[in-house]
Amino acid sequence: VQLQASGGGLVQAGDSLRLSCAASGRTATMAWFRQAPGLEREFVAAIRRNSGHIYYADSVKGRFTISMDNAKNTLDLQMNSLKPEDTAVYYCAAKLSQVILSALRSGDSYAYWGQGTLVTVSS
Repeated sequence: VQLQASGGGLVQAGDSLRLSCAASGRTATMAWFRQAPGLEREFVAAIRRNSGHIYYADSVKGRFTISMDNAKNTLDLQMNSLKPEDTAVYYCAAKLSQVILSALRSGDSYAYWGQGTLVTVSS
């Protein structure tokens, strides 16, 4: 499975941005992670495609929305009310099988990764 992320850019605080990740094959669980300069990679959001269940990091809950376009096999991340602390390289990730709930937030649970797209939020 190949993942191709797009949609990053430079925006101001309070603006919105939409990221997309095109998957070349069928996956069961997909997620977004991000990594800010000098920090470890962190979980942003995940979706289990079979059940439609969605999970968010507390830091983005209420501002970000993850969704799956099954017809296009594309994972989207709508980011609203962006803050400077959202600045990071955003990565989409996928696994062919379902990731158990306790492991959703761990990058080690995902076998496939996109190349990353940079989001910069200025204050």
